[in-house]
Order: sequence, then C-alpha cells, then structure tokens
Amino acid sequence: MNHALSRRIVLAQAVAILAGVLAPPAFGQATQPTPRRPNVLWICPDQQRWDTIHALGNKYIRTPNIDRLVAHGVAFTHAFCQSPICTPSRAAFLTGRYPSSIRACINGNDHWANGAPLITKTLADAGYDCGLAGKLHLSAAHERIERRPDDGYRVFHWSHHPYDDWPEGHDYINWLRKQGLDFRTLHKKHGFIPEEYHQTTWCGLMAMDFFREHADDEQPWLFSFNCFDPHNLYDPPGNYLARFDIPSLPGPAFRESDVSAQEKLSSLRFLAPFARPETFDGRKLQAEYWAQIELIDHVVGQMVDALEKTGQLENTVIIYMSDHGDILGDHGLQVKGCRFYEPLVRVPLVISWPGRLKQGLVSDALVELIDIPPTLLELAGLPPDPGMAGKSLWPILTGQADPRHHRDFVRSEYFQALFGPPSYGTMFRDRRYKLVNYHGTGLGELFDLQEDPGEFNNLWDDPQHADVRFQLMVKSFDSLAFSIDTGPPRVGRF
Repeated sequence: MNHALSRRIVLAQAVAILAGVLAPPAFGQATQPTPRRPNVLWICPDQQRWDTIHALGNKYIRTPNIDRLVAHGVAFTHAFCQSPICTPSRAAFLTGRYPSSIRACINGNDHWANGAPLITKTLADAGYDCGLAGKLHLSAAHERIERRPDDGYRVFHWSHHPYDDWPEGHDYINWLRKQGLDFRTLHKKHGFIPEEYHQTTWCGLMAMDFFREHADDEQPWLFSFNCFDPHNLYDPPGNYLARFDIPSLPGPAFRESDVSAQEKLSSLRFLAPFARPETFDGRKLQAEYWAQIELIDHVVGQMVDALEKTGQLENTVIIYMSDHGDILGDHGLQVKGCRFYEPLVRVPLVISWPGRLKQGLVSDALVELIDIPPTLLELAGLPPDPGMAGKSLWPILTGQADPRHHRDFVRSEYFQALFGPPSYGTMFRDRRYKLVNYHGTGLGELFDLQEDPGEFNNLWDDPQHADVRFQLMVKSFDSLAFSIDTGPPRVGRF
C-alpha cells in the first residue's frame, strides 16, 4: 500500500471514530482496518427531464439499463433541482446548499469562491479517491478552460461539451486526435458523431478505466460521469435516432392558452422565443432528445457490467440524476430559461445498491437535489454538515422512513442565471400547488397540480384562489429567509 493511501485510510478511521460509526481500539489492542465503505458511481447527464425513463412511465423510450437501476434501488419520481440552469444547480447539489446562499446564481461566473466545501472534496479528505469525466461547470467555460476549485478530484477528464472549442485542455478532443480523428471532419462526414466516438461513450470509457484501476485495492472511490447529452443541440448517433417512428410520437404539450400566457411572460429571459409547435418539428426534437438518452442508457449498462466483472458492483452505490430538465417544446418554448414548469425543474433520481437498499421502491416524496450531499455523508459514515440545507435520503433508502414523505415543499431559484436581460424568479411547490414569483414584474403563476398537472391554467389572478396564493407567498418568503447563510458559527454571546 502506498503512503498516500495509508494516510487517507488513517484519516478515514479517525473521521469514522469521531462520527461514531467505528469504535476506537481498546488500550493495547491492534487497530483493525476500517470496514470497507461503499464506492459511489454518480451519473449526471446534462438537461434530462424527469419523464424520460421507460420503467417510470415513458412508453416510447428504451432504457433497459436505467430500468435495471430502478429495479435494484429506489426511484424518486418527484425530485427537483434548485435552479433550471446548469451552474447554480450543480453548485447546489455539490454543496447541499441553495444557490443564493453560496453566491452561485449564474452561468458564466468567473470562479468558485463561496467557501462552501464540495461533497467530493469532503469525501476525498476522508479517504475516497475521486474521479470525473465530462463537465463540472462551476465557473465559465466559454472561450476558456473552466477554472477548478478545490474539488477533490484526483482524476479529472474535462470536457465541458463535445465541440472542438478550445485549442488545448479538452480531454475528449485530445482522445479523438490520438486516434487520428478530427471532430469537425467526423461530424461533417456522417452528419453526427458515431457512437464509438461520441462524447457520452468516451465518458464511459474513462469511467471504466477508473474502475479497473481500483479493481484490486480496498480504497473507496467516487466517480462522476458527467456527459453533455441530452443537452441541446440534440445530436445523437444516426443509428439511435433511426429507432424512433417519429410521426407516432406525442409531440410537445401545448394548448391555445399558451399563446397569451407566454406573451405575458415574454420579458423574462428564455433561450428560445415562444413559437407555436407547428413552426418547429416538435416530434423530431423529441426523438433526437430521447435518442441521446438511449445512448446514455447503453453506456450505463456498459459501466454496470464493468463493475460486475471487476467484482465491485456489490459494494457500489449508483446514483442516476440530472442537473435540470428541458422544456422540449412544451408550452411553445424550447430549451430553458426563467420558468419553472415541471419539465424544467423536475428531474430523474434513482439510487441503487443491490441487496443493501430497498429494491424496486418507487417513492413519490418531494425531494431536492441538495439532499444528495447529506445522503453521501451518511453513506460514508461521516458527520453531518450543519451548513447544508439538504436532508439525507438514507432513511427512505433503507426502509426506516415512510417513502411517501420527505419534505413538505421544494424550492427552485432563477436569479439572473443566464446572459441577457436580467430576470429573477422563485418557485415554491408543495404536494398540490406550485407558486412562481417573477420578482420585480408583478407577474406570477399559481398552478393546482392536482387538477392541472400540465400547468396550463394559471390561477395567479383568480379571486377564488387569493387565499391560497397569499398563504403560499408567506411560506415562500419564509423558506427564502430560512435558507440564508448566517455565517460562521457563534462562539460567544456578543
């Protein structure tokens, strides 16, 4: 065993003793090795909405490998991101804190300097070996290589997106070049990137190299698989797109009332302007998006098989999720922006550990992505972080808590998150109602999700729902106040 690994294990023992999960040795007794803590394969595609898994209700898509995770774990059908935009969402689920409490509200920020520790750094300090392939996106990656914080990743295969936009430092493009391939030439020749050279495939290969590196050692590890798909520009390999009978797909969810609704909200930032579905091919868009997810599913299967072949599957927790969703033509909108419809803020979340967690449990409890870091702390036997707003999912995962309830409400934020006209919005959603405030505009939305799950009937100005709106406004304001970072711990009366 090398000295660095030995030091990490000793530190992990000390932390575990302090956490109460490992008893200190008696005087004169030889110290025993720390019980093996589970590995973590953290799979996070970019921009995958919640309704994209076959086993959870999408009859058009084929996701047999994600379905396998559902069968061997717990699937949360009402998991919500803390922002519908990449950087604030990722900052939130990597720290267990809301974006506004850690100064991480926008895409394109200069650097990460909020003082909140990333969960990967905390685990690395406790003895985990951490690796990543794909994007991190905690700071700007436009016309520059992203600046890394103290993130805890020893292995860092960076590829913010697959396009050849950086002269150096782009690991996926470097991998293609080593094979004598040029991204632009490859795409021009085929009209897409073939499966074997796709960035999603590359992320999987990097992950499997990492698994093999750990096949014969006892050090616990965490690997972040952060592919760019199914993010727009919706560019799947041709053989995956060919699987879909495009005319038979349902197309975007749209009603005539969306015309006036989106006109009223048109001053709020959105990446693509409102358009009637007949002006764009919504079914083809759907097929391209789902085809990218089917490729991700295939790579998930390869990674699970690799874990099984190297004898690591039984001691590996697999998390499957996404940072936020994609509106995909619903309500006449495309991509993302300052809105909080379910396809934008509700994401997949499946946590699987065969034989260790509840098997095949589908929970409709309201959960937030900031609940993942405290779950990982508990999983690793580490003490809770009092600065986290997240709440561990471990009791539901292990059958100690009612899977029908985790939170009374969930929150999401948009505070000038994208370039362009500044827009500010917050969402407060309980089991039945969703309240959205578009701050500084006098505009808002109130949806009764029990009666109107598609969010077509805005009750914001309905006199019969004035009391409901007022009560939710108070709760939303309270929730914002209670999420404020109050600073370092108190050490004196004054």
